[in-house]
Amino acid sequence: MNPLAGCLLVSALLFAIGLAGALTRRSAILVLAGIELMLNAANLNFIAFWRFGPHPEALTGLLFVIFSIAVAAAEAAVGLALILAIYRFSRTSDVSEITEMKG
Repeated sequence: MNPLAGCLLVSALLFAIGLAGALTRRSAILVLAGIELMLNAANLNFIAFWRFGPHPEALTGLLFVIFSIAVAAAEAAVGLALILAIYRFSRTSDVSEITEMKG
């Protein structure tokens, strides 16, 4: 098996686990964790294509990953703040019970 194919297979499995977690879980925290798993799978793809690409000395894949990690950290902070605000308003973190957006 090609090393690139192995990395892409691991990334696809990680993305599938994250997608299943985001779609099937009822807790908002676990949905956010599933989204983070999907972002990590995308980062793994960036690293794999950078490493096994024609010019690994260019460091473009690494720069994409660093930028993506910064965006994911900001997304996690904003997501947790939204979850806390929704919990304070509706007293639940179950995404199926949150029916109104007006606060």
